[in-house]
This record gives sequence, structure tokens and C-alpha cells, in this order.
Amino acid sequence: MKNYFTPKTSSGKWSIGLIISFLVFMAIFFYIANLGERGGDTFFSNPKLAITILLAAISGIFAFFIGIYSIVKKKDFSIFVILSTLAGLFVLYWALAEILFPH
Repeated sequence: MKNYFTPKTSSGKWSIGLIISFLVFMAIFFYIANLGERGGDTFFSNPKLAITILLAAISGIFAFFIGIYSIVKKKDFSIFVILSTLAGLFVLYWALAEILFPH
């Protein structure tokens, strides 16, 4: 029986690792926010929150691009690589929406 879940290439493993690091950074961000930390007038008013959310966004976006590379170039069609690529696409969409349409 073939294993369709785990990636066969190193780039697929990187994509999964980056989306896991995205989840870890988001958990750290929410933990810090639950401790009572709040932002200010600018993005970098609270460096703890800004750095963790930036690291989360960067890891999610890189997970998308490395996942696309792994699927298209390396033909790694494992389920976890596809899921991490889709999650990275969501992160990219979210980051672009925040930049283009700030609130």
C-alpha cells in the first residue's frame, strides 16, 4: 500500500515544517496577547507582538511557495504537502488583504 500522506522530497518536508512553525508562532502570538499585551498606534509599537506575527506570516508564505515548488517541480503530491500549501495560500491571502485593505 502506498503512503500518500508523507512527502517524498526535502522541499515537501520543508513546506510542512514551515506551516508547523507558522502554527507555533501564532500560538505564541495569542499567548502573549492573552497575557495583556496590546498594540499601539503603529505596527511596531509592541515589538513582541509584531515580531511573532511577522515570523508567523513569513513562515506561512514560504510554506506556500516551497509547497508549490515541491508540487510543480518535484511532483510531490502527498496530502500533507497539499494541505500545507493550501494553508500557506490562505496566509498569503490574509497578509495581502491586510496590506492592501488596512482597517
